[in-house]
Amino acid sequence: MHTKSKADQLYTRSISDQLYDLLRERVLSGELPAGKPIRQDVIASSYQVSKIPVREALARLQQDGFVSVHAKRGFFATSLTRAEAEDVFRLRLRIEPEAAALGAQNATPEDALYARETLEALEAAIDRKDAQRGVYNSRFHYALVKPGAGPTTLHVLDLLNVTADRYVRFHLHMQDHDTRANQEHRALLECWLKGNKRQIENLMRDHIQTTLDDLRKAL
Repeated sequence: MHTKSKADQLYTRSISDQLYDLLRERVLSGELPAGKPIRQDVIASSYQVSKIPVREALARLQQDGFVSVHAKRGFFATSLTRAEAEDVFRLRLRIEPEAAALGAQNATPEDALYARETLEALEAAIDRKDAQRGVYNSRFHYALVKPGAGPTTLHVLDLLNVTADRYVRFHLHMQDHDTRANQEHRALLECWLKGNKRQIENLMRDHIQTTLDDLRKAL
């Protein structure tokens, strides 16, 4: 029986990681639509790899909620659901406003510069309708919470943002929400830079709640 060398295992994991990112983006963009089977042989052929890293990538996507697997039918991209949006954004409401307020109190000049840069990048991504503007949105929110958050809080928020990403993208695609998002983000940053704990907490809560309210109407 052939046993993989450590180098082979590392190489396979590297391919699997790359496939995870590529397939996740295709699910998020709608290129792999919900309800349509994801054929492993087609994926493997298109990227010129074996089915093993494809299965590994799909298994990770299943763990993160981007695909589901059905007996004898294979993998399918999952649909956006109101229940999942409620779950994710309610958790964000419990954690992120206070974390952002603590971040404002503990921010260094370097943190402030990074927050400004991430907002500028987000605004540019929104203006050019970048398909990955949800990623830029996550980076901006991360910049506001990082200075005051512990590793566990950051880890939990990272997990939530993995799932929230496609809901944020969907929300930003909705009519006029790009403009409103830019205005809300600018207000958040200005308040955060002033270190006003109570005000930034209220603004962040309103910002997340408004997004959830919009998603409730759309889903």
